Amino acid sequence: MKKGQIYEGIIEKVEFPNKGKMYISEEKQYVTVKNGIPGQQVRFVIQKFRHGCAEGRLLEVLSASPLETRKPVCSLFPACGGCMYQTMSYEAQLEMKAGQVKEILDAAVKGHAYQYEGIMASPKEFAYRNKMEFSFGDAYKGGPLSLGLHKKGSTYDILTASDCALVHEDLTRILMCVLEYFQALGASYYKKMQHEGYLRHLLLRRGDKTGEILVNLVTTTQEEYDLQPFIEQLGALQLEGKIVGILHILNDSLSDVVQSDETRLLYGQDYFYEKLLEMEFKITPFSFFQPNSCGAEVLYRKVREYIGDVRDCTVFDLFSGTGTIAQILSPLAKQVIGVEIVEEAVEAARENAAKNGLQNCRFLAGDVFQVLDEIEEKPDVIILDPPRDGIHPKALPKILDYQVEKIVYISCKVTSLARDLEMIQGRGYEVVKCVAVDQFCETVHVETIVLIQKKTS
Repeated sequence: MKKGQIYEGIIEKVEFPNKGKMYISEEKQYVTVKNGIPGQQVRFVIQKFRHGCAEGRLLEVLSASPLETRKPVCSLFPACGGCMYQTMSYEAQLEMKAGQVKEILDAAVKGHAYQYEGIMASPKEFAYRNKMEFSFGDAYKGGPLSLGLHKKGSTYDILTASDCALVHEDLTRILMCVLEYFQALGASYYKKMQHEGYLRHLLLRRGDKTGEILVNLVTTTQEEYDLQPFIEQLGALQLEGKIVGILHILNDSLSDVVQSDETRLLYGQDYFYEKLLEMEFKITPFSFFQPNSCGAEVLYRKVREYIGDVRDCTVFDLFSGTGTIAQILSPLAKQVIGVEIVEEAVEAARENAAKNGLQNCRFLAGDVFQVLDEIEEKPDVIILDPPRDGIHPKALPKILDYQVEKIVYISCKVTSLARDLEMIQGRGYEVVKCVAVDQFCETVHVETIVLIQKKTS
């Protein structure tokens, strides 16, 4: 096999997150090709070699998989990178994800058996996302302004998400209104290579239970427009929910991330409310909140089950976001202390706890590695819900130094969890049981909860 050669093959399986594996018999070589479905016959080109395995880029699907039993519900599928598995039944998606998680954990869990509880489905398969980051750009070089999601496998091409199945129709109506407004103005989009242009992102957040919507327009400072007509057009939209805030976020950073150098409130308020498990949560533009509200209730009920009886315990909720887990556990525990690096999320968590009448929650702002040194209390139980890349290797030893009897680790990237489990198990802990929770239907992602306990001598 050589770089640039073109082959055909049938995808035997898809490993997490989207690595299609196939065996090319004439070359006696396994190849990994992303963005496929088990059973598809595909044509691909060899791109590189890594760890003894060739990696190819998908060129064409020659024939569908037997698992593809339904038509896509979105006009952009399969070109759009937002979804991967629309043509598979939801049951087939769940079975595949459950197998992916189990395979990784089987390899990571050392020296003993553990209970794998399979996968829990999302109550909603479509229109479940309460947050979407859309990008401005063009669908092809020199094309008209577009607003939506990246084309699959592309860093630059943006496809207009005019009927995205992952979000409520309210967000689609807002997206099209924003796009048409700036198309009419002739505003430019930000070109990442040249660092020129105005429009960057549209961040939309909508409470699934409350219907409250926060609109965040992200631009550079390179152009300036009167945005009052923009506010009026958004206000005139016929929506099922209600826009409670419109923000203009100024971002002149060179990196392609949604962040704020300055935030201007154009209308209403800079937060919205969502409800989970009989509690209400205030959410600000950049604070972390599970993107699938109904799925989050499934997730948190399971976390509560794994935690068990903590009525006399101090619980640390590390990487606590807006404090959802801490507050859901608060009625069951002696006290809960949350630590989160995003200050606005901590402020929201404090307000949420007060609004929900919780007296035994405390939230601290800062990096977990540093803040743990400042907390006088010692935990009896620790909840870990880190970002996608897992726990920083400097912070994890400090967490394990507490030698608590029980840890519950919630992971949105099971490979990061598997890496962290190596150190956790090396410090005298063992995995007791685990369950996958599908928070991200139609996509390659899946949530995982692991109950970890200290080994008995």
